[in-house]
Amino acid sequence: MTLDLSHFEAVIFDMDGVLIDSEPLWKIAMEDVFSAFGSTLQKSDFQKTVGLRIDEVIHFWNQYENWGIENEADIQEKIIVRMEELIAANAEPLVGVMDTLNYLKSANKKIGLATSSSSRLIQIVLRELKIESFFDFHHSAETESFGKPHPSVYLTVAEKLTVHPTKCLVIEDSLNGVISGLAARMKVVCIPEKTHHPNPKLALADFHFETMAHFLDAVK
Repeated sequence: MTLDLSHFEAVIFDMDGVLIDSEPLWKIAMEDVFSAFGSTLQKSDFQKTVGLRIDEVIHFWNQYENWGIENEADIQEKIIVRMEELIAANAEPLVGVMDTLNYLKSANKKIGLATSSSSRLIQIVLRELKIESFFDFHHSAETESFGKPHPSVYLTVAEKLTVHPTKCLVIEDSLNGVISGLAARMKVVCIPEKTHHPNPKLALADFHFETMAHFLDAVK
């Protein structure tokens, strides 16, 4: 299938692992915070929950390791605070991101952001990368009834952009994100996050590229 950008009115980006190399930072934050509760999880274990909202990630591991923690919101706050510190100290856009955003803007495409990360982390990423002005609308799945792989976060962004879902192109890096975009009836580009083992199920995506720079070459 050839990727022709003229078929789309909007491009909607995931954030973690797409705009910023934040997946390694999430692993550091979770390992740091979870260890205080007696967790024996290592960074490699967190591949199981990539693409989920942080509240869903915490609940999964709380049950999986039998921490017996009732106040999961307290754990979430600690992780978000740690992530704010890590992002501020390590913020760099991934290869091709800036050129792609500039190109899409010059092509008069609407640009959206749909992420499982919290609104607080959206704000710090956009600020530290200096890319907030590119986005017509950004949205966190924290305000949705369900996070990815449910399509609601993508459908909300499409609605706010006033673009029909079938005219939206999604850029994702995780299986949960790819499923979310497809369930929203959007076409999905997959640029796999590099610190995880390749997941053969990512073949579900409509288009595949090694980096954002390769994606940009394809659509020019």
